[in-house]
This record gives sequence, structure tokens and C-alpha cells, in this order.
Amino acid sequence: MKKQLLTVLLATSFVAAEACTNFIATKGATKDGSVFVTYSADDYGLFMKLVHFPAGIHAKGEKREIIDYDSGESHGFIDEAPVTYNVIGNINEYQVSIGETTYGGREEMIDKNGIIDYGSLMYLGLQRSKTAREAIKVMTELVDKYGYNSSGESFTIADPNEVWIMEMMGCGGDAKQKVVWVAVRIPDGMISGHANQARIGQFSTYNTEVITSENCIKFARSKGWFTGTDKEFNWKMAYDAPDFGGRRFCEARVWSYFNHFTDMSKWLPWALGKDPNAEDMPLWVSPNKKIEVSDMQNSMRDHYEGTALSMNEDLGQGNWDMPYRPTPLQFEYNGKKYFTERPASTQQSAFSYVCQLRSWLPREIGGIIWFANDDGNMSPYVPVYCSSTVQPECFNTPGADAVTFSNKNAFWVCNWVSNMVYPRYSQMFPSLKEVRDSLDNSYFANQMKVEAKAKEIYKSNKAAAVKYLNDYSITKGEEMINRWNKLAYYLIVKYNDMAVKPEKDGKFELTPSGFAASPQRPGMSQNARKALAEQTGERFVMPSE
Repeated sequence: MKKQLLTVLLATSFVAAEACTNFIATKGATKDGSVFVTYSADDYGLFMKLVHFPAGIHAKGEKREIIDYDSGESHGFIDEAPVTYNVIGNINEYQVSIGETTYGGREEMIDKNGIIDYGSLMYLGLQRSKTAREAIKVMTELVDKYGYNSSGESFTIADPNEVWIMEMMGCGGDAKQKVVWVAVRIPDGMISGHANQARIGQFSTYNTEVITSENCIKFARSKGWFTGTDKEFNWKMAYDAPDFGGRRFCEARVWSYFNHFTDMSKWLPWALGKDPNAEDMPLWVSPNKKIEVSDMQNSMRDHYEGTALSMNEDLGQGNWDMPYRPTPLQFEYNGKKYFTERPASTQQSAFSYVCQLRSWLPREIGGIIWFANDDGNMSPYVPVYCSSTVQPECFNTPGADAVTFSNKNAFWVCNWVSNMVYPRYSQMFPSLKEVRDSLDNSYFANQMKVEAKAKEIYKSNKAAAVKYLNDYSITKGEEMINRWNKLAYYLIVKYNDMAVKPEKDGKFELTPSGFAASPQRPGMSQNARKALAEQTGERFVMPSE
């Protein structure tokens, strides 16, 4: 979602950009032939529900008001489509999924008079499309007609057979041309991603389908931003040339995702951002294994563990190896500017998801949005089927909002737990992870049985099958929020005052007289002890007896 203006990010290429992440696995890259696409929406203060747009039939002349996804302001009205499809989260009933990350790009290209913002465009595409290709056509025709008022955007547009990345910008209010865009189909068997830096480069060299606006190259040429031959045209170099921040804070997230599935050491200098001659990272790579849902979820939980960007080797980790850092990313000390890392898993995530799209199942059963309200590392991913018409209450809680806590609301309960765990990560996270993984694993274990029953019902009654799956998703949401509330109470008792109460057979230990057993005091982590000793020298060394 929208980031604050960039006092935060070293004047990077995504000024006023969104802090989001999309990872992609095409069906040929996955173990069961699913398409996987992910999305995290990162912004302090952002409170998000699992959105729902019901299917509908609309009268001729009916209008649709465009409400800005970030500000809530009205941009005006457009013509409503005759038919719209059911949308739950970022997936529709036909298993089309659309996500985004904002890269910003050239500020002068923003069309302040355009009607459609990037967020509205996503959901318009979902409501009006049965395939990814149709979504591209719908989205580009809408902005051609009504104008596009957001900054540079990368969209992930997927269906059960294909995944496309489309990058789009306005034309600065030009009366004759409203947008410029390019869409690239990610080859089957490959993985890709984007995270707030334009990713499409010299697309004439890509061995895949590419679709562009008529003015894709002409517009850059007319502005003097490109002077070579058409074959030499490089989208991102013309419209969003990567700088240090675009590489270290954005491309590094994609680099780390790729690195889980292939050796990315060749492109580490690019991700580190400091070498101006580093080789650019490819738009896609071939994974060294077939990918599962759990792999995608774990990629969204990444903190650069085991890489040169690891976050557990400096004082910022605190006493308990916290792989999170307070923002802003930039800070000053003694007249010098410094920065911290920006991994995919971050405390300001309002939600994240993994969409699973399967071509061999009835569409109402094949699509799932595995949804987590809060940082994906600190939350389980609850399965919600694409045909659902009612959200689990925990993802759409009456009365809960950005300033109103509710213990029935996943955003708030998950944040409650997360904010206990963050500062004492190595001490408390194992307890959270145990519960998180037990829920995730129970969903995976149930999936085949639940879907087999849904398919059986579907043969005679499609509506009943849809209701069965919707009820299942609601039940899993209730189960999650109840378990997370229980976890919150457990953590405050277990780890009170930075000590650890002992347990036996799943219960806190008591003395024979019924008092709580003496807590264990493990102290700070070994990493923190080492850092403290090295920083303070002899100051805290115990004297010899």
C-alpha cells in the first residue's frame, strides 16, 4: 500500500511509492501444477479487511464511483459493466488474481486528472475478467478511456494457466495519450517477482509474449528519455532506472525469493546496490525444485536468513535476535547517513496472501486465497475459496478499524501477539511458530478431503458446493482467531518479565504447595552477549575471586 513520502528511503526511485511484494510461480514450476502468486501490503497505520465485491448484473447507463484505494477520496464516475463477477480479496470466481507493487518512476508522468487509481484498477480488472489476458485488455482499455492517476505500477495478473507482469504509467496529463504500458508473460516453468522497482527491461530480447501500448517506446522517445533503436528499448531504464534504493530495498526482496530456489550469487552485487557495474538481475529464473504452497508462504516470511543481507549480525537485533528494524529505513548519526535492510517480511504488513490457481478443478473449487492479516511470518495463512461470498468475521469485523481494537478481529489480535514477540524474538517466536505451523499444517492436511467432498457435492448442486467451501473458510477463520487469542494470553503468562515459566505435560508447573514454579532466566541471546562484550571491553568483566 502507499508509503509515506520518502524522507524514509534515501531518495530512492519509489518516492511516494508503495511498499509491497509480489512473488510468482508458474504452473510448470510447481509440484502439482498450481499457479502461485503472492502479495503483501506494507504501510504503517494501514488497516485492511478481506474485501468482497459480489457478482452483479447492471442496467445500461449505470455508473460506478471510483473511490481512491489509498485516500478514500472520490475521483468521479465511470460506466459500470453489464456483468461483474464475484471477488473475494484479490481473486475472483474464475480464478483470476491481480496484485501490485508501486515503483513510482518519473513523477512528471503522473496524470493528476485521471479518474482510475491503481487499486481501483485491480478490482475493476477482477470484477470484469475471466482470464489474465482479458484482465489486461479490460484494465488498459479502462485507463485509455478514463485516465490513470497513480504513479508507476507493476501488476501481477494471473489465471490457472498463465501469469503476466504488466507495468504502467500515466502520460502526465497529455490530452491525446493517457497511459503507457507493457505486459510480459512469464514463461511456464519459471518464477518471477517484483517489489517496488520496475522489473521489465529490454523486452525485445525476451523469449516470450510481450504486449505493449502503441506509444510504449514513442512516448519515451518524444521526451528525450530514449534515443536508440526500438529493439534496444529498455522499459525500466527509460521510465524507472534502478538506483541504490531500487536495488537494495526492492530488488533484494526478489533476489532473496529467487535464492531459495536457485543459486543467485552471480546477482548478489546487483541486490546489494552499491556496485554501479553490477549485472542486472533477470526478470525470471528457473527453480531447482518444484514449488509448493508452503514454499510460497515461507518466502513471504523471509528476512534474508543465511545470506549476505542477514539481519542477525548487528546491534539492531537487540537482546533476542530480532530480524526486524524500526523505520524509517534511513537514519543519521554523527553527520553520516545509514540505512537498514528491507526484507519481504516486515512488521508494517497489513495483510499478505498466497493465491493458488488450479486449472484441473471446477473454478469454484480450484482457486484459494491463503490469507493472513498482519506480517505473514507472525500469522497463519487461512484458506478462503474464490467462490466465497461471505468473509470470515475475523477478516471483516464490525466495529474494528485502524484505531479501534477488537479481539474478534484478525488484524488486531495478530498485531497484539506480534508486538509482544518482536522485541523478544528468539525467546518467544518458537512458541508462536509452533502454533502458526500447527494451524498451517492442519489446513494442508484437510485440503484434499475438503475438496473431494466439495467435488462430490458439486456434481449435483454447485450452489451447495460453494456454500460448503464458504462455510469451511469461515470455520477456519473462527478457529484461527480463537487460537490466536489463546496464544496471546499464553505468551504473557509464559514469558512475563523476560523470564520463562516452566511447563510439564502442557501445563505450567506448580510447587507442591500450589505456587508457580520458579521461572527460568535464560538471559540475552549469544549474539547479543558477544556484541555487548565486544562493545564494552572490560567494563562488565567480573573480577577474579
